[in-house]
Amino acid sequence: MSDRLVVEPDLEFIQHVRAAGGDTLKKCYQCATCSTVCELSPADRPFPRKEMIWAQWGMKDRLLSDPDVWLCHQCNDCSTRCPRDARPGDVLAAVRDYVYASFTYPRFMGRALANPAMLPLLLLVPILIVGALVGINMSANGHDLAYFFNSDEVMLTEFVPSGIVEMLFIGGNILIFLIAGVGLYRFWKGLNHDAALEGGPGFIPSLIQTILEIAGHKRFSQCGQNKPRQVAHLLVMYGFIGAAATAGLALVRLLMGMHGPIDLPNPIKILGAVSGIMILVGSTMMLIRRAINADNVGANGYADRLFLWMVFLVGLTGMMSWLFRWAGIGEIAYPTYFIHIVFVFFILWYMPYSKFAHMLYRTLAMVWARSHKRILGQGLVVAAPVAAESDSSAA
Repeated sequence: MSDRLVVEPDLEFIQHVRAAGGDTLKKCYQCATCSTVCELSPADRPFPRKEMIWAQWGMKDRLLSDPDVWLCHQCNDCSTRCPRDARPGDVLAAVRDYVYASFTYPRFMGRALANPAMLPLLLLVPILIVGALVGINMSANGHDLAYFFNSDEVMLTEFVPSGIVEMLFIGGNILIFLIAGVGLYRFWKGLNHDAALEGGPGFIPSLIQTILEIAGHKRFSQCGQNKPRQVAHLLVMYGFIGAAATAGLALVRLLMGMHGPIDLPNPIKILGAVSGIMILVGSTMMLIRRAINADNVGANGYADRLFLWMVFLVGLTGMMSWLFRWAGIGEIAYPTYFIHIVFVFFILWYMPYSKFAHMLYRTLAMVWARSHKRILGQGLVVAAPVAAESDSSAA
């Protein structure tokens, strides 16, 4: 007779998962279709079938330590093929959202980013910081708004002081990554899987292989429903990398004494413009596809929508401020640029607590899986249904 598993459901966890987009959770009846159709799921203890029953039973600790939650790339084949419309892909996205709130420090920030009612207050913080920068800069130089709006030249980097902004970005990002490191360390130490094997490559080789895989979003090409998003994701990812490089190079240029406006022929300006276009085009592609085919795209929880819209607004306001500057329309360029900087601060400074953190958590989980020989897409199996009395190994 198999051993019995005593389950103490975490009701708060179940409520969070359902509120974060996994409201179809209880429809699952463990037919295993999801694990069968997933092109990425390993043959040994495939996902997401076991994760569905753990989520139903409120087994929070099992899911927080489960790397398979992050090996899911939201292809959404499982959700579109589910005969009960239980939408396993959305459930795993909601579980990932819970991880941000659980491992971040301070923890109340993770809860704030997951709460729509807190959005105005979260936006107010960068608004006040950027507003203070503008006010202090104008006071120090004896300028007022009329000085900028009546000038023949649109001086965005004087309105929101260049150099100080870049230092805040870079310094803030260093602090944010240190804060994120606390949660990531706890996450890494807790990872565990019954199918883990010894003798895999070490951390550094696994990290290098994982980064190379992410660089081309290789796994996305194996998706069915969401294969078209591969290009959009690559555009956004490399757009942000290019934007970060632009900020860093602009700061270096300033520190080297190369003052004055950066004209379009300057390579740094070209890199920034191209990066902004990539972010805007990629996020627009994702928003359009989500708008016309939300069920097949999946991951429609608040955290996912907030992140995507913020990425889009960063790209849109960045390109609009550049176009209005080029056209010499300062009355629109200055407020647009102000809003752009606010959105940039929002998406970067809140990174550990929002879906932006998925790039770090997913990377670590993939490194852990590779180092423990948990290889994706190595053959699929059709698992038998699991009754409520099943033991923990079957789950």
